[in-house]
Amino acid sequence: MTASAELTVGRTVDWGFAATVGQRLARPGPPSTDYTRRQVIDNLAAAAKAAEPPVREVTGLQTNGEVPDARIVDRQGWVRAAAESMRVMTGGTDKPRSVISGRVTGAQTGALLAFVASGILGQYDPFAAAADGGALLLVYPNVIAVERNLRVEPSDFRLWVCLHEVTHRVQFTANPWLSGYMSQALGVLTRDGSDDVAQVVSRLADFVRGRGDSSPAGTDGHSKGVLGLLRAVQSEQQREALDQLLVLGTLLEGHADHVMDAVGPLVVPSVATIRRRFDERRHRKQPPLQRVLRALLGIDAKLSQYTRGKAFVDHVAGRVGMQRFNTVWTGPDTLPQPAEIEHPQRWIDRVL
Repeated sequence: MTASAELTVGRTVDWGFAATVGQRLARPGPPSTDYTRRQVIDNLAAAAKAAEPPVREVTGLQTNGEVPDARIVDRQGWVRAAAESMRVMTGGTDKPRSVISGRVTGAQTGALLAFVASGILGQYDPFAAAADGGALLLVYPNVIAVERNLRVEPSDFRLWVCLHEVTHRVQFTANPWLSGYMSQALGVLTRDGSDDVAQVVSRLADFVRGRGDSSPAGTDGHSKGVLGLLRAVQSEQQREALDQLLVLGTLLEGHADHVMDAVGPLVVPSVATIRRRFDERRHRKQPPLQRVLRALLGIDAKLSQYTRGKAFVDHVAGRVGMQRFNTVWTGPDTLPQPAEIEHPQRWIDRVL
C-alpha cells in the first residue's frame, strides 16, 4: 500500500521508537526449555500449513499458489511487526513530522503494543511487506501460556488456533479487494481533519451532555466509551469509515469463528474441550486495571465482534448454505450493513 500524501496522522509517531519501547516493555513469555520452544515453533509452522486445505474446503474460498509459511514470532517480534504494520496503515514515514512529539507518541504507542503483545495468539496482517501481500503471524510464547492455562492437548490447541488465523488469510487472499477496501477506510480515518476547531469542540460538548450522534443500529454500544468519544470528534465521512471497519471486522471475526467450529471436529480430536475452556477464559473476570486497559484498547469490543459476527454467519449459512453466503465477499455493496449484523435476515432479503 502506497501512503497518500494526505495521510498524516501516522506521521506524528516515531514508529521506530515505538517498536523499541514496546520490545523493551513487553513481558517475557512463560518459562520454557529450548526443546519446548523449538517444538512449538515447528508445530505451529506445520499446523498453519495443515489448516489451509480444510479451511478452503469448508469456506468454499479458493486461493492460488502454494500455502505461504507463517511467521512464528515471540512477543518482541510481534511488537516490531505490529509497529511496522501500523505505520503503513496510518500513512506514516520513517521520520515523524516532529522529533520531540514523535518520541512522545512513539513511547505511548509502544507501551500499548507491549500490553497487547502478552495476549495475542496470532493474526493475519494484510498490510505486511511480504511477497504475497500479507503475512500470518503466530506468537508462540502466548500459545504456550494459554495451552498451559487451559490444560489442553498442545498439538490440538495449536492446530485449533491456526484454523482461526488461517481463515483470515484465506479471506484476504481469496478476496484481494478486501485489503484495498480497508486501506480506503483507514485513509479517511487517518487523514488530518479539515473541520473548524469550534465545530469539533461543539461536537465534544454535545457528546458530554449526551446529545451526540449515536452509532447506527448494529454497532452494539459503540456510541459509548472511547469509541463514542472518537465518533464525537470525527467528521461524518470519518464516522462512516469507522462504521465500515467495525462491521467488516465483525464479519471477518465471526466468519473465522464459524469456520473454526465447522472444521474443528474434523481435524481436532479435543475441540469440544478446547472451545469450552477457551470461551470460559474469554469471559473470565479481569482485575480492575486490566479491565480499564481492555476497554481503552477496544479488546472487549473485539470480543463482542466474535459473538455477534458468528451469530450472523451461523444464521445466514444455516439458512442458505455456505456457497450462497459467499456472495458477501463479492464487493463493498454486498457486505452487511450495520443493522444487518443484528438482523441477518435483512441481509438475505437485500442481497440474495
